[in-house]
Amino acid sequence: MDTIYALSSAAGRAGVAVIRLSGPEAAHALEALTGRGPGEPRMAELRRLRDPASGVAIDRALVLYFRAPASFTGEDVVELHLHGGRAVVAAAVDALSGLGGLRAAEPGEFTRRAFEHGKLDLTEVEGLADLIDAETEAQRRQALYQMEGALGRLYEDWRGRLMRLLAYAEAEIDFPDEEVPGDLLRTLGPELETLRSDIAIHLKDGHRGERLREGVEVAIVGPPNAGKSSLLNRLARREAAIVSAEAGTTRDVVEVRLDLGGVPVTLADTAGLREASGDIEAEGVRRALARAEAADLRIVVEACDGAGGLTGDFANAREGDIRLVNKIDLGAPEEADALFVSATTGGGLDILEQVLSSRVSSAVSLKAHPIITRSRHREGLQACLAGLDRVEDGLRAGRETELVAEDLRLAARALGRITGRVDVEDLLDIVFRDFCIGK
Repeated sequence: MDTIYALSSAAGRAGVAVIRLSGPEAAHALEALTGRGPGEPRMAELRRLRDPASGVAIDRALVLYFRAPASFTGEDVVELHLHGGRAVVAAAVDALSGLGGLRAAEPGEFTRRAFEHGKLDLTEVEGLADLIDAETEAQRRQALYQMEGALGRLYEDWRGRLMRLLAYAEAEIDFPDEEVPGDLLRTLGPELETLRSDIAIHLKDGHRGERLREGVEVAIVGPPNAGKSSLLNRLARREAAIVSAEAGTTRDVVEVRLDLGGVPVTLADTAGLREASGDIEAEGVRRALARAEAADLRIVVEACDGAGGLTGDFANAREGDIRLVNKIDLGAPEEADALFVSATTGGGLDILEQVLSSRVSSAVSLKAHPIITRSRHREGLQACLAGLDRVEDGLRAGRETELVAEDLRLAARALGRITGRVDVEDLLDIVFRDFCIGK
């Protein structure tokens, strides 16, 4: 296998840059750069790096050697901790490129090698990717929990239980005249039902993990001139949307990204909902309706009319929406089942933010237990559950043991594909392609 190298820290000027090497020639490359062998594993040493071709000094660097299999990739690994100037990094990479047996790493190749050497399963790989991409505290906690193997352990436990059931079925097939662990129907029934129930409960999670990973979608909807764009700007604490007294100013969806209580939120300002006066506004209204329909949460805005009433009657509101009365600086109505704010003065915005944070937090799971974070996991679990349903139907119908065993095998394979234990070659490129070069 080739020895690979890449810059593992962020590109650009920095105090420290880390170049990682992994593969059978990693120790020889370190010796070529420093004139000495790798030394004691996991012991940091300060050494002078030189270009082996020219002998020109590159930098004084902290070097670390990890001997296989006790490394991130399971191979010999060397890390060069250099000063982070662009010229320093370029000189080190150029020197490595001139050594035989080395090549630049492809995106995600270090992590892929860790998977191939059994250091990580696929759920842990995805957790690592999520940890690198985490924008909020809640995302960080969820990603770290998954990277440490919580989700993979749960699925492997279920797969182990399935394989045990399959072994009983196979024993009845292979040794029909021998003493086996009881009748198949009697042996499988209770444990099969328990396993099926565990997976079904796991799937009924309201897509909380995916929402936390991808962000909660919140749409601001309502009639023109209700102050939706002003509200967006207030919540974003910047001028993200154009504000005008002219009705129909917002023609397209305007988005801002927020962090509410550690949960990533995409807040979308939409076109005013009314009978459109032209093709462009009609398209804006169509997009507003589509975005409102797809949103996880909606803020429906009406405005005070300055005479103790509202300009509308929340005709666009539905159950679960946050109803909001804006422009209370013009005079709030006496009765309305809603929150009251003024996007102009900021009055009531603190209450709105508290309510919004609470509703957003309830839409995701912040508890320390394994939850589904990707559609790939959900599809595998649904396939597993469908297989278990077929097994139960087969047992009730007295179907041949061979057919019941095949359904058990398919259910176990569906779980194994989630963690990468079986038949995943077609998934690997998808899982690893979004990693950065040095990871």
